[in-house]
Order: sequence, then structure tokens, then C-alpha cells
Amino acid sequence: MDLAYIPSPSSGAIHLGPLPLRGYALCIIIGVFVAVWYGNKRWIARGGTAGTVADIAVWAVPFGLVGGRLYHVVTDYQLYFSEGKNWVDAFKIWEGGLGIWGAISLGAVGAWIGCRRRGIPLPAWADALAPGIAFAQAIGRWGNWFNQELYGKPTDLPWALKISEGANRETGTYHPTFLYESLWCIGVALLVIWADRRFKLGHGRAFALYVAGYCAGRAWIEYLRVDEAHEVLGLRLNVWTALVVFVLAVVYIVVSARLRPGREEVVEPGRPGAAGAAKTGEADGAGGSADAADGGTTGGAGSADDAADRKPENGKAED
Repeated sequence: MDLAYIPSPSSGAIHLGPLPLRGYALCIIIGVFVAVWYGNKRWIARGGTAGTVADIAVWAVPFGLVGGRLYHVVTDYQLYFSEGKNWVDAFKIWEGGLGIWGAISLGAVGAWIGCRRRGIPLPAWADALAPGIAFAQAIGRWGNWFNQELYGKPTDLPWALKISEGANRETGTYHPTFLYESLWCIGVALLVIWADRRFKLGHGRAFALYVAGYCAGRAWIEYLRVDEAHEVLGLRLNVWTALVVFVLAVVYIVVSARLRPGREEVVEPGRPGAAGAAKTGEADGAGGSADAADGGTTGGAGSADDAADRKPENGKAED
């Protein structure tokens, strides 16, 4: 007898009167809003202008949704194109199925287009968004709870997830991998925020830290899941993906720190006053050089005077 467990919702939709709102879609929408809102705060703190993050997100979000769905459909094609399946279901995104690897990859393409149109460095924008993306993933994972999907192996732990009978699932209590990943993503977001404040991460390193941190958690969480997945050498495809991307992210952090230490001085070149600030810095540097030159000249003159005063008492200077 199960003394405690996490119940699953009886329906994947929330009804607002006659209007049904899919829980999965709601979680995705809330996650995007949080990512843009918090990314905007970080962007302004870095010297950017309000609204820039949202303008670029208009490009990144649609690309990310398409990329996430494509990755899912391609890696789990048997769910839509095998015998007895309806390929039209591949377009039913509200039923779940977004691959984070495809979402980040194609979302980055959209962000690059948006940044290029605004004359903004993509790495700086990605650094501002990094913890917000992790928070968005933490919220989005609750969409899997609404759909009763992506749970782990059977368990009788007090925080086990209760799954009801349904298509391709058996009733029982399982590891709530959606909850594990949600909590892990919150931890990754806090790690990036702390590291960025402590080490002043720039040139894409905050984003790379988010990627590395997420992959480290995804590898062991993926290992707990029991849904069907392609395997390579006995490991699920997503485990291999997490390991490879983790290594690439760590290498990027190390190489980037050596080639481009510190962080960007100006993240939005077109921002009013940005050019003036840069010129002011140059002028200050020039003024400092002039002061140094004056100091050197004055010091030289002073040295000459001192030398004259220190001439021998029997010299002609005393006559």
C-alpha cells in the first residue's frame, strides 16, 4: 500500500469556462515569459536597453519551438511514422514532445538573426538569457506532469509519482523525473547567477556554464527514464548527447577564458550614449597619458634644479 505519492492530474487540460487550456502549453508559455522577463533585467544591468531581449526573443522562440519539435520527431519517428501510427500527430505539439537539444540549437539560429539585425553580439545576449532559460525549463517540465509522461523507473519512495492507466503506460508509482529535472534546472540557474556575479563571466561563458550544468543533470536523470528511446552502446541517445555537449561546453569555457578574458564593456553598440561612454573612456586614458607626460617633464625639471643646488661649494656657481 502506498502511504504517500505525488498524484497526477486527471486531465492534461485546464478548463477556463468553455475554453480548454492545455497544461503543457501553459507551462511552456509561462516559462518563455519568465526567461524573457529575467533576461531583460540582466540585460539592462549589463548596460543594454529595455525591450531588446524581447525583440530578439521574437526570433529565437519560434525557431526554438520548431527545432525542439523536429528533434523529438526525428529521434522518436516510430511514434508517428511506424505501422498503425498517424503522421498527423507529429504536428500535435500540445500533446508533448519538445527536444531541448533541438530547441537550443535552432533557437540559437533565430537569436543570431535577431542579434545581427540589432548589431548585438550573440554571446552577450546568450549570457543574459542563460539563467532565465534554466528557470523556463524548470517550469516547462511540469507540462510533462500534466501529460503523465517521461517518468522514471518504478519506486515506492514517498515522493513517487502516481501514474494512471492509459495509452502506452501502466498504473503504478514511478520516479518523478520531471520533478528531478525541474529542481536541477533551478539549481543550475542559481549556479549561473552566482558564478556570473563572482567571476564576471562574458563572451558566452555564462551560457556555456548553463549548458554544462544542465547536461550534467540530464545525463543521470535520463538514465532513470523508462520511456522508449534509441540506444547506442547500451546508453540512451540523450545520455550520449548530454555527455558530448557537456564536454564541448567545458572546452568552450576554458578556451574562451584564455582567448577573451573578462566580459564585454559594451553589449549594445547602438544604445544611445554607448559611443559617448566609449569616447569618454578613451579621453580619460588620453588625459591620464598627458598627466603622466607632464609629471615626467616636471620631475625632470625638478631633478635638474636639485642637481644645480647640489653643486660643490667651491664651484663657480657660488661666485
